[in-house]
Amino acid sequence: MAGPLKPNDPERREDPSGGDDKKRSPLGFFSIVLWAVLLVFLLQMCRSSVENAAVKVVSYSQFYEWVVSGYVDQVKMESSAYTFTLKEDAPPLKELVDQMEDAYGGGALQGLFGRFDRQDLESAASSSIKFQVGPVPHAKLVEDLLEHGVDVSADPVTQEQYMISAVVSYVLPMVLMVVALMLVYRYMFKKMGAGGFGGIGGVGKSNAKVYVEKKTGVTFKDVAGQDEAKESLEEIIDFLHDPGKYTEIGAKLPKGALLVGPPGTGKTLLAKAVAGEANVPFFSISGSDFVEMFVGVGASRVRDLFKEASKMAPCIIFIDEIDTIGKSRDNRMGGNDEREQTLNQLLAELDGFDPGKGVIVLGATNRPEVLDKALLRPGRFDRRITIDRPNLAGRVATLQVHTRKIKLAEDVDLNKIALATAGCVGADLANLVNEAALRAVRKGRRLVTQEDLLASFEFVIAGSEKKNSVLTEFERKLVAYHEVGHAMVAYQQKNAEPVQKITIVPHTEGSLGYTLLMPEEDKTSLRTKEELMAKITVGMGGRAAEEVVMNTMTNGASQDIQETTNIARNMVAMYGMSEEFGMMALGSVRNQYLDGGYGLDCAQDTAAIMDKAVKAVLDVCYKEAVEVIRANREDMDKVVAYLLEKETITGGEMVAILEGRDPTLVEGAYTSTRAGKLSGDVEPPARHVHIVDEPIPMPPHPEEDRGPDGDGQDTETSEGPEDR
Repeated sequence: MAGPLKPNDPERREDPSGGDDKKRSPLGFFSIVLWAVLLVFLLQMCRSSVENAAVKVVSYSQFYEWVVSGYVDQVKMESSAYTFTLKEDAPPLKELVDQMEDAYGGGALQGLFGRFDRQDLESAASSSIKFQVGPVPHAKLVEDLLEHGVDVSADPVTQEQYMISAVVSYVLPMVLMVVALMLVYRYMFKKMGAGGFGGIGGVGKSNAKVYVEKKTGVTFKDVAGQDEAKESLEEIIDFLHDPGKYTEIGAKLPKGALLVGPPGTGKTLLAKAVAGEANVPFFSISGSDFVEMFVGVGASRVRDLFKEASKMAPCIIFIDEIDTIGKSRDNRMGGNDEREQTLNQLLAELDGFDPGKGVIVLGATNRPEVLDKALLRPGRFDRRITIDRPNLAGRVATLQVHTRKIKLAEDVDLNKIALATAGCVGADLANLVNEAALRAVRKGRRLVTQEDLLASFEFVIAGSEKKNSVLTEFERKLVAYHEVGHAMVAYQQKNAEPVQKITIVPHTEGSLGYTLLMPEEDKTSLRTKEELMAKITVGMGGRAAEEVVMNTMTNGASQDIQETTNIARNMVAMYGMSEEFGMMALGSVRNQYLDGGYGLDCAQDTAAIMDKAVKAVLDVCYKEAVEVIRANREDMDKVVAYLLEKETITGGEMVAILEGRDPTLVEGAYTSTRAGKLSGDVEPPARHVHIVDEPIPMPPHPEEDRGPDGDGQDTETSEGPEDR
């Protein structure tokens, strides 16, 4: 008999039970046999009840009276009972037919026996309705039966026939039932993995999926942008490969490592990569799999998981979303709370197993602030590895991983895509590449181009274009000035990101248009006050253009107002960038890796003063946005006229208009405003170039809001399209 396979053996197969078949309890087979006996017994009872449903049991005295009266037609004598039928003209049979007619109706009887007249009905009843009587020792019975012309019969039964009948009736059905239940048992056992049929319905077993090296198929080559995390995990891999050099010096490997980071950063992928690099089995289970409606089931599953893992050591146990069972214990939890018992058992198991065996526990969560302190103390999950959003180099490496199997065109520049996707996680980049490939197929191309990648990025942030959306001329003009207001303020701001694209085409995400800003250098999470103020000012540019040019306000600026207010509130409450509070922190982060929201840690009076400080920041930025719009009103009219004609323009085309060049000569579907940006007080030549085909009537300005441009009712026109 072959010996046990080692963890590194390539011929090793997945063991759904997580242990050795020889150690399985024989109670499972005995339970199948008991179930089979019970089912056969129930089937025999059902068969007997069905067979006896059409048999009427009478007393022996009644039977003998009918024999003497000449009513009995046939009798079959058996050791267990005498079965007989009555003649057609027997009065007891007629009375029984009458009773059945009264109870069920003649039509029902005719349908039952297949007869339609009374005589045929009685004839059918005489052969269909049988009577039974228990055998009574009566020496004269046979003589009386023969005397009254009764047909007497009895089947001879030998010992062999009796044994065969018993086997066919009881033993054979039981064997067939055992085989069927065993097949069902094995099928369900495979389906349920390590869960099996433990407890009541298998609720007490672990549902962990066991992977070996061939199953994971993931290594560090498949994980990009997380170099620091991989360096922290390489020590674990080295220990699993060569634990001797650690034990010789007396070092102990940490029992658990906690992977912390925002959703989509690749925590699960990294855990699989560790198992793939170490060539060891990989137990994967979610925290929610431990929680059941039955109290104590979660603790039982924790015990079972570590028991099975110890049999296959060295191995890795990965618990995803560990915050489900690892939440902090407080007074709100009752003494019989299922999560608390599960957490207590997990803590006990982490203390109980020997790390020298090579059982490593990896946990993943995006809410580390809610975890119990006992779970994070040294000796348990005492190593914390942050899986954060990748930087520029990480995004480039991630895009290279996801585009390995994608056919790319020669114009693809992944560095530019990485710059545009600042703040995106690995899952976002994977989705972006897939959307670009789908777009290339829709366009009938066999290669993915740079335009496909950038268009898929826009699709992710703004949705697809609304083909059937119809706007009035006034609405289109209003949307155009709103978006150009953003772009113009961004163009004139020193610390703002360059404008990449302006569109007034409605999209499915609810926007009637948008202005796309893309950084041209990698920016970390560090932002100066000037950059934050510039970002707020750019967000205010749309509403400023609505008021200055169109003399109105729309709900289209609602999202801009929310975003700018959040930035201003963070500046006051979290960043210490207000004169009223200085370096005082008024709030603390609640969900660092989810929505990044915070809660206020100040009195209500202080919160009211904070609101005033936030409004002061917004007022300063809005005033600056209005000044930029008024100072560049003529330039905005020219850009808006071109935007209304084209519906979508690039930042490079906008710069060409401002500099008096022909925007149609600008090459590239995505060119920003950074190239050719003017500096100092140099007046752009576009102020003296007229490129608009027809006048754009404007509503009159209020007297107090009129700027140096006068009423601004008309815009100068050119000779024709050829002059542009």
